[in-house]
Amino acid sequence: MANEITFSITTTRFDEDYAPSDSSRITTNFANLARGERRQQNLRNALTMIERRFNDLAHGDGLDGDGPDGGRYSVELDIVSVQLRFADGEDREFPVLEVLDIHIVDRLTGERHQGIVGNNFSSYLRDYDFSVVLPAASAAAGGFATPDDFGELHGKLFQHFLESDAYRERFSTLPVICISVSTSRTYRRNGNVHPVLGIEYVQDSFSLTDEYFGKMGLQVRYFMPRGSSAPLAFYFRGDLLSDYSDLQLIGTISTMETFQKIYRPEIYNANTPAESVYRPSLAHEDFQQTEITYDREERSQLAVVQGRYADKHFVTPHRRVLDQWAAAYPAPVR
Repeated sequence: MANEITFSITTTRFDEDYAPSDSSRITTNFANLARGERRQQNLRNALTMIERRFNDLAHGDGLDGDGPDGGRYSVELDIVSVQLRFADGEDREFPVLEVLDIHIVDRLTGERHQGIVGNNFSSYLRDYDFSVVLPAASAAAGGFATPDDFGELHGKLFQHFLESDAYRERFSTLPVICISVSTSRTYRRNGNVHPVLGIEYVQDSFSLTDEYFGKMGLQVRYFMPRGSSAPLAFYFRGDLLSDYSDLQLIGTISTMETFQKIYRPEIYNANTPAESVYRPSLAHEDFQQTEITYDREERSQLAVVQGRYADKHFVTPHRRVLDQWAAAYPAPVR
């Protein structure tokens, strides 16, 4: 039954010349930046922010961030696009998810280091769950409600992808998905401090996003790195603290903190860092805007469009096969 669904991977370099493909999710952060008159300047500024932050953290971690032009390390990013195919004879693939993969180049030694894949995780099926399934369930219940099986198909497909030949042939480590903390939860410092990840926070209860990623087999921890304004949420399988090198963790922090500063500056570009008890808010006014154009409202609207696209072209026409496949597939293992 598992062989009825297979995956293929394509990659596209994310640099100042990047332009989204026809199949790319336009709500994806990196695709949003690559649109409009300022597209190239947006991309150049974002990439510069990532590299500066990387060298700042590497220097502070004792990795000697000094080098040519004050930066020993350069950061290269690839967009990893994943297509799903059914083994039913149809010559058609469906774009299921996209992430960023990181490569770190040591300008001093010439060495190349593999970073962590999973950055800027985006998924058509996730759009479908949150923009189609969840509103329909809430409307039927007369208030907020989630179906009992909410996120289970997405979680099993994600686990199946990690176990696929396509993933294992391309990546040697498991992904880490790093996103913003939830504005519906309160976070408290627990006294732990990691040399790279920084100050650890714990939440008062799991958010809907925490539970959704849990169905993908991922657990979550929250850390505020040195020099950051707010903690980041790290979703992972295995051991976040020992499965990755310092350079790999710095790559994820510098990349995702940059994107958070761009589209959630109220939280991640705040002038005052989070205190020991922290409730993030997009109504916060003491922050700085980046010099990068980003349409947050349009991104939310397009998520609905893409959720409906996934419903029409993926879920509805293949519902019987997907239901049978999901019923036979084991629950995600963390």
